[in-house]
Amino acid sequence: MTNPWRGDVALVIDDETHVMRLTLGALAELEDGLEAGSLLELVQRFESNSFTSRDVLALLGAGLRGGRCDLSSEDLLHARIEGGPMAAARAAAELLARAFVVPGA
Repeated sequence: MTNPWRGDVALVIDDETHVMRLTLGALAELEDGLEAGSLLELVQRFESNSFTSRDVLALLGAGLRGGRCDLSSEDLLHARIEGGPMAAARAAAELLARAFVVPGA
């Protein structure tokens, strides 16, 4: 079960529902792994629809690890995500938004 106050986002991968969350450690991982000078630049890429598939995979991977899922980055590359690439991108954007916005605000 997801808790938006905690920043949870659910994603169905290979017919199994996973709860993702961007913890502080996951956010630090994103800063390290992405070609963005800051998380603000990443947010701006999503807001302007100029994100890449690499951005989506990095966000999903960090969120899965933050949610304590043991799905490896390699497994994620070959996973079947319910709803396809568009659903993956929406989940990544929602995950990023929930890390910085209080639900209902």
